[in-house]
Amino acid sequence: MTIPIHYSAEVAHARADGRPIVALESTIITHGMPFPQNVETARIVEDDVRKAGAVPATIAVIDGLLHVGLEPEQLDSLGQAENVAKLSRADMAACIATGGTGATTVAATMIAAHLADIHVFATGGIGGVHRGAELSFDISADLQELAQTPVTVVGAGAKAILDLPKTFEVLETLGVPVIAYGQDVLPAFWSATSDLASPLRMDTAEDIARAQTTRTAMGLKGGQLVANPISQADQITAETLAPIIAQALAEADEQGVSAKAVTPFLLGRIFELTEGRSLTANIALVRNNARLAAQIAIEMVKLG
Repeated sequence: MTIPIHYSAEVAHARADGRPIVALESTIITHGMPFPQNVETARIVEDDVRKAGAVPATIAVIDGLLHVGLEPEQLDSLGQAENVAKLSRADMAACIATGGTGATTVAATMIAAHLADIHVFATGGIGGVHRGAELSFDISADLQELAQTPVTVVGAGAKAILDLPKTFEVLETLGVPVIAYGQDVLPAFWSATSDLASPLRMDTAEDIARAQTTRTAMGLKGGQLVANPISQADQITAETLAPIIAQALAEADEQGVSAKAVTPFLLGRIFELTEGRSLTANIALVRNNARLAAQIAIEMVKLG
């Protein structure tokens, strides 16, 4: 049995021509912001990929069919859809099998990208080890996915609401290369820097592409995380965010928010507490990641 994949016209032509393609997730559309800003942002990010010389492939499951690349009308429809599932490794196949509609998280987008022979994926930031995970065991499937699926993921590090030291410790244990782009410390999503030294640093898209192709040639499983810092002009400093994140976490605990509801709740409260600045920064960092991902995808095509 093979899973049918529906490619948008643009992605189908790019595949036929051997052009570089960048995968994009769809949870930013369905769970990240309201309509029409969600669709407008998705289109801006797709255009950033195009302007950088690659082809965007926004991924989603619609009526049980895995779509790699969305036509404009599909993007509009998804942006207004209700009760869209948030898909990860555990429930992606079930959604397809039962004819459901779902938006892809980092893990699910990596799976779909690999099925479609796409090697680079741009996102905002990965999931990871939640604070208090020593009691809740709440750890994102994104980390295991990076350890087993050969896709280079470009993000602004891990989301700052997480336990960042534990997140990167788990990635090290799983053998996932974590590469800071252009600096020696890891970014912290909305903040360009953190107090965590990066295990690896690379300064060019060519080096990043070569690192992944070398892993593949060596028979090493998994992908790599490229931690691409948000620009200084767009960031919110870690010092500003620390008390805001602490308040949002306390409220989530008081209200008994758990499992997949935790991240949307925290991001929503941080949006409110920063008076929208977190969303503005989020859009800026996603665009920044899309541009770098396109450069990496171009270099991967050159390497063959």
